[in-house]
Amino acid sequence: MDALRIDVISVIPGFFDSPLNNGLLSIARKKEHAEIHVHNLHDYGLGRYKQVDDSPFGGGAGMVLRPEPVFACIEALKAERAYDEVIFLTPDGKVFDQSAANRLSRMHNLIILCGHYKAVDERIRQHLITMEISIGDVVVSGGEIPALLLMDAVARVIPGVLGDSESALTDSFQTGILDCAYYTRPAEFRGMKVPDVLLSGHHLNIEQWRGDNALERTKARRPDLLQHECFKDLSKKIT
Repeated sequence: MDALRIDVISVIPGFFDSPLNNGLLSIARKKEHAEIHVHNLHDYGLGRYKQVDDSPFGGGAGMVLRPEPVFACIEALKAERAYDEVIFLTPDGKVFDQSAANRLSRMHNLIILCGHYKAVDERIRQHLITMEISIGDVVVSGGEIPALLLMDAVARVIPGVLGDSESALTDSFQTGILDCAYYTRPAEFRGMKVPDVLLSGHHLNIEQWRGDNALERTKARRPDLLQHECFKDLSKKIT
């Protein structure tokens, strides 16, 4: 499989220097499973000062990203290759989840537009964007942090990125519910003991305990996840 290429558009491209050269995203790049390019929107800015924003028509606080630089950047990228999705990170997008990360990991070329300031000109969203994503009901200073979250979530499920591929497949939300509790050495710490079943060596019983524990944790912490039809019968068994 060819490496997943991600082109990120930002007004502060230096924000990505450390994350892309450390941790999981660095590993994905070094293993050539992901190819990430960050583009400075100011390179496509207007006039002597490479302007990319302006005040909103109608007045009001904040600045808005102008359409000309964004159109120029994305059209230049599209002239070189076809893209599966052009993603805009915005609070009013569809909330990002594991199924979306899994789907994006199987694509070939993605563009991520990081918003900044108050908003982006609506014509950008109407004519360029194919997928709008939110990281939840919170507003941050720009799309750079959400972009890193998205890229990390996508890269870690690409086969070969993690040393232990099974680890990603057993994470919370991969099965639709939260993951179970985990323990390591020592078996007893300050009077707190590891559940006996995990020390038994009986793999079938251990898997059964993990499944039951995952359901219990999900019912206690995220009962909304159990509203899916496939979990309703299981959730009724948990008292």
